[in-house]
Amino acid sequence: MAVPRNRTSNARKNSRRSHHAKKPKNAMTCSNCKGKRLSHTVCPHCGYYAGRSIAGDKK
Repeated sequence: MAVPRNRTSNARKNSRRSHHAKKPKNAMTCSNCKGKRLSHTVCPHCGYYAGRSIAGDKK
């Protein structure tokens, strides 16, 4: 098994992990009810996806 020759410093370790932060989710506007929804998901307010009713009438 490979063993590290020297300890990785905190600065080097944290610099390597600088891109690991979480990105905010992008909310889109529903074309049917104008409510906020995540992209590529069924609208939680009206149940529409891609212009047609998927989850039935949720009002």
